[in-house]
Amino acid sequence: MPGYLSKRFGGHRIQVYFAVLSLILYIFTKLSVDLYSGALFIQESLGWNIYLSVILLIGMTALLTVTGGLVAVIYTDTVQALLMIIGAFTLMVISITEVGGFEELKRRYMLAKPNVTSILLTYNLSNTNHCHVDPKPDALKMLREPTDEDIPWPGFILGQTPASVWYWCADQVIVQRVLAAKNIAHAKGSTLMAGFLKLLPMFLIVVPGMISRILFADDIACINPEHCMKVCGSRAGCSNIAYPRLVMNLVPVGLRGLMMAVMIAALMSDLDSIFNSASTIFTLDIYKLLIRKKASSRELMIVGRVFVAFMVAISIAWVPIIVEMQGGQMYLYIQEVADYLTPPVAAIFLLGVFWKRCNEQGAFFGGMVGFALGAARLILAFVYRVPECNQPDTRPFFIKNIHYMYVATGLFWITGIVAIVVSFLTPPPSTEQVRATTFWSIKKRTVKENTLTASPYQAQEKNVLKYGVMVSSNGKSEENVKNDQPENVNLLITSRDDSNPVISFNSEVETPVDCYSNGQAALMGNKKSEEETGSNDKDWKFIDWFCGFKSKNVNNKAIQDKREEETICLQMLEETPKVKLLLNCGLFCVCFLGIFMFVYFSL
Repeated sequence: MPGYLSKRFGGHRIQVYFAVLSLILYIFTKLSVDLYSGALFIQESLGWNIYLSVILLIGMTALLTVTGGLVAVIYTDTVQALLMIIGAFTLMVISITEVGGFEELKRRYMLAKPNVTSILLTYNLSNTNHCHVDPKPDALKMLREPTDEDIPWPGFILGQTPASVWYWCADQVIVQRVLAAKNIAHAKGSTLMAGFLKLLPMFLIVVPGMISRILFADDIACINPEHCMKVCGSRAGCSNIAYPRLVMNLVPVGLRGLMMAVMIAALMSDLDSIFNSASTIFTLDIYKLLIRKKASSRELMIVGRVFVAFMVAISIAWVPIIVEMQGGQMYLYIQEVADYLTPPVAAIFLLGVFWKRCNEQGAFFGGMVGFALGAARLILAFVYRVPECNQPDTRPFFIKNIHYMYVATGLFWITGIVAIVVSFLTPPPSTEQVRATTFWSIKKRTVKENTLTASPYQAQEKNVLKYGVMVSSNGKSEENVKNDQPENVNLLITSRDDSNPVISFNSEVETPVDCYSNGQAALMGNKKSEEETGSNDKDWKFIDWFCGFKSKNVNNKAIQDKREEETICLQMLEETPKVKLLLNCGLFCVCFLGIFMFVYFSL
């Protein structure tokens, strides 16, 4: 995704900005939360120390990701998704049966209060104050009053939507799966399937969580910080243990192992995707671009692994902060951090895709203004935390009374306005920058001249003169250009001059999956010399095998001219009328069901 921004706007400022922001979000909203939630489940089920559980979870996921790359991520995610749905559905049926049906669930939830007297006697608490013991009157509604402290409906629609645009449309962890699709029809179909599956969490996650509150109100609805600390190790609240507590106390012994496997599979599915995406973004968009432009493929592979280890270390150190944020509710913590940092990214992507006049200066300064404001608010949120039970709220007015979803709304529009104003005050983007990078250019069936895809699965060389000494656009012969290339890696050299064909040397054909197979994207080139060097060193050969690094012999394919490549590339964007109609019907259905569920559960 950073690479798209570079192609659309030119330069590298936005590319680096988005790459750094993505890595920050991975650390503070993905890795740390996933590690904590996985460790929490292991701790609930096995009674282990939470940090020992974190190390176990990291070890299992790292072994899978480092040795497999994106190939392992895709295949394991497919199997794990099936396990997750089956296991979660089983728990939902058991738990709903336990409380007597859905209508009984709604009735009993509003009566699910902790027994304060019993808790004070059982735990011998020195603090007898209690708060938040009653369910909220609007607990059964999804979209609530504009002043609600959880989900105000205007803030949800206007503020949460930009954050969701970033997550589902611009986050490398999610988008990398779509980019690996065979063609546009497969990409759309897989996206629709994900949309239908996304309707299930209401029943597979939210409903069991509510049932856990009904059955274990004395623990889930802890009455004060001292009680919460004894129950779950967090003074902010114990909502996070609702699901694992339900599994460990309600599911029969035979199914408990399956549910544990489901939970660990869900977390590993997320973690391996994060590891792979973070490695790709750091090596290609930061290290290779800014630090070592001539880095070899092996060096990039090693740097990617080391950086992932660095990210994990920071994430583990951040776990104690997560435990005490947002009343002990991890999901609200994730949403708050994302709503402060991601709306500017959504604004930039939407302007870049749908407005041709948006240029690099507008996008960059709009993004910087939005990021500065969001980061400032995020820091203040960490400094001025929500007070504990029965403590006075001394936070500033704009922290206490302005919901983070409203802040996200403001950040989105401020970023967009700044980007539009600056774009009008500066020169428009070149034709080359918008030729095949906007929604409207796809409608015109055009492709950028530096398109690398020669078929749905292969990246082929551009053009080459059929006789004599080949000459590049700057007048150098083939041998001279070869000598200018970094050692061990021959990059694809492109030319924007139609009169002088694009020339490449020793570029190896790989499928999209091959390019991701070692955890880095599109590391194409001549690896022959690396293979010869590594063949004499058994240690390096073992490391290469363990890390999934592939050394291949050069296999030059038949060369086609540039227009033939563009034609083949366009075939990936073509849909038959029947397929297009089927996909559009699926889109209508998933949108209708989503809107219906929001309305039905908000009345």
